[in-house]
This record gives sequence, C-alpha cells and structure tokens, in this order.
Amino acid sequence: MFNTKETYPNQSLDNDLCQAVVAGNTVYVRGQVGTDFEGNLIGLGNPQAQAEQAMKNVKQLLEEAGSDLSHIVKTTTYITDPRYREPVYREVGKWLKGVFPISTGLVVAGLAQPQWLMEIDVIAVIPEKK
Repeated sequence: MFNTKETYPNQSLDNDLCQAVVAGNTVYVRGQVGTDFEGNLIGLGNPQAQAEQAMKNVKQLLEEAGSDLSHIVKTTTYITDPRYREPVYREVGKWLKGVFPISTGLVVAGLAQPQWLMEIDVIAVIPEKK
C-alpha cells in the first residue's frame, strides 16, 4: 500500500493505492516503471534499463503475492516513443521467455512522470497448491 503524496511529491495528490492486489487466485500488478521501491529512477533516458527495473519490480511483487513470472497471463506495455519498442520488448522478453502471456502494447503521449519512458502492468494467477 502507498499514498500518492509520497510517490509524487511534485504533484498535489492524495490517493491510497496498492502496488499489487490479490483477488481470488488472481494478482493484478500496478503499472511498473524504471523506479525502484525506494523511489530511485534507474535508467534515465534509457528505455531498456527502465524496462529491466520494471520487471525486477514485477518479479518481486508477484513473489510477495504468492505467484511468479511464470504465471503471468496478461501484460500491457506502454512506451512513449515507437523507437523504444525493440529495446523494451527485448528486455521484457528475457524475463518472460517460455511464459506465453497475451500482450497489449501501446504508444502513448506521456506517462505520469516525464522521465518515464515505459510502463508495464501485468495480471498473473496464483497456482493451486498440490
């Protein structure tokens, strides 16, 4: 859980949100960017490095929720420039090799912070315990 006052100190926001929510056996992970959980941007100007950090975040959040990368069923990737598609998708592909989720990709005019070049959110399942 977090409040946007701390996450976006440069904006006047006051929303209570979560990084991930578990509903039944499904995990919904909030859009992850190149910022670590201490608020440090990794990869200023580098979409591949931002994608790597975003996927580290996704991995951690899924594991904390009782799932993992191999149980991702859907991804949505946002990039701010079509030229970022190859480095971002190549990096995400390293993390999801052999997983085969469905995927949506969008080129957007901008993200919540101007230094963010990409964002990815995922939906995963929590496997049944045997």
